[in-house]
Amino acid sequence: MATPVHVRLSDLRGFQRLANDATVGLTDLVEAMHHTVARTPGVFGTAPTGRPAGITGLVYKSVRGITRMVGVGVDALLGMLAPLLADRPSSEEREAVLAALNGVFGDYLVASGNPLAVAMHVRQGGMPVAITGATLAAAFPDPGRKMVVLLHGLCLNDLQWSRNGHDHGAALARDLGYTPVYLHYNTGRPISANGREFGDLMETLLHEWPQPVERLVIIGHSMGGLVARSACDYAARAGHAWPKRLDALVFLGTPHFGAPLERAGAWVDFLIGISPYTAPFARLGKVRSAGIQDLRHGHFRDEDWRAHPPAGMRDTGGAIPLPDGVRCYAVAASQQKRPNSSGARIRGDGLVPVNSALGRHRDESLDLALPEAHRWVGYGMGHLDLLSRIEVYEQVRSWLTEAPGSDR
Repeated sequence: MATPVHVRLSDLRGFQRLANDATVGLTDLVEAMHHTVARTPGVFGTAPTGRPAGITGLVYKSVRGITRMVGVGVDALLGMLAPLLADRPSSEEREAVLAALNGVFGDYLVASGNPLAVAMHVRQGGMPVAITGATLAAAFPDPGRKMVVLLHGLCLNDLQWSRNGHDHGAALARDLGYTPVYLHYNTGRPISANGREFGDLMETLLHEWPQPVERLVIIGHSMGGLVARSACDYAARAGHAWPKRLDALVFLGTPHFGAPLERAGAWVDFLIGISPYTAPFARLGKVRSAGIQDLRHGHFRDEDWRAHPPAGMRDTGGAIPLPDGVRCYAVAASQQKRPNSSGARIRGDGLVPVNSALGRHRDESLDLALPEAHRWVGYGMGHLDLLSRIEVYEQVRSWLTEAPGSDR
């Protein structure tokens, strides 16, 4: 089996385009990411300092120099290096870099045709799975009639559902017999664009699944929950059949009314917290993709942008009701160690306020009206802890053991 590769030739070509299109400073950013990939063992740890050496250092030195002069000719240079940089299976470190890059620049990467843009796929073990009966049967040799689809959040990828030795999807397969299906998508695109595409993908997936799906659950972490809501909305408009099979939606730290990414360094802390491979993006300051702007305001439909363009956007995500007949559950995380005894406002998870994650709003027309038994707060947790804390999993498992058709 070939050794997983941290840096592909296509990556360098894509980074070169970014360097030409932006500034020399962006080349410094990308160089820092590749230096982290080369020097840091595993996806978690501390980011190193300095610059990379060897061929990678030479490439970035050349990119920087050419960009300063005329901004052309790097493709020819990279072509000469092709024999030394042959494509191999992608490493988890490279996947982490691409996920972060797409979260910050994903809309631009798509618009410019950059090879670094992530396409939406169902993936198994980090490999795309074509949605046909034969390929699904090969990728899922024991497909069940109960399916759980997991949607990752901003700047993450499907592999990062496995965190600190735990994976909600794998645990639900073990304990409740669900077949986990992981979606990989570009989190920098508008949430509505991802939602519409995901809605179409789900229609094909359930049609081609080797077994009739009798119970369907979607779990969305952070932005993934908004993509799921968007998909339900667009699928209903398109007359798709799959929403009628949807039994439950579980939101983990989903900012239904927005997440204040610009507040008090929350964006920087979030990027650094994912892994050392995303830490260099903290240099980008106020750079925001369309996906990030949507997340900031809880927007997940095209109409949200048209009614409230960026200069005057409002948090309106709760104005659209949850899908009818679907059991919906919301988990929030709080960095507090325990609840307030005085009834004071509960501190959020460092990115998403508790009320936003629970779908609570002082305006009754916006409140998601979830039963209190369908809301849960995990204390002493950050936003990313929602992926790995056993307490979170146990609460989700408890909800999913309820009989289908229970009151929402």
